Amino acid sequence: MDTYYNPEDLSKFSSIGEDAPELWKKFSEWYGAVFSEGALSEREKALIALAVAHAIQCPYCIDAYTKASLEKGANMEQMTEAIHVASAIRGGASLVHGVQMKNITAKIGM
Repeated sequence: MDTYYNPEDLSKFSSIGEDAPELWKKFSEWYGAVFSEGALSEREKALIALAVAHAIQCPYCIDAYTKASLEKGANMEQMTEAIHVASAIRGGASLVHGVQMKNITAKIGM
């Protein structure tokens, strides 16, 4: 099945560094440090990444962080709850912008 996002492209991610190897190296080092154990566990970071992946709707990230979450010991209930958290924040962000609509409406005098 042809899709705009080819799942096989995820494995080609590092090829983006071919024409800017120093920048790719810096990104890779930073990225690795971000996902290392710290104040948050690697499992918690994978769940956050999975939730963010859904909020920004990145299919490559969804694939990668579903796998990472499972590898780090998360279960379906935890992953699904993380997605609901992201959805609630995204939905809330849309709703709170309704205040902007209300402000403009009041300014116009409707």
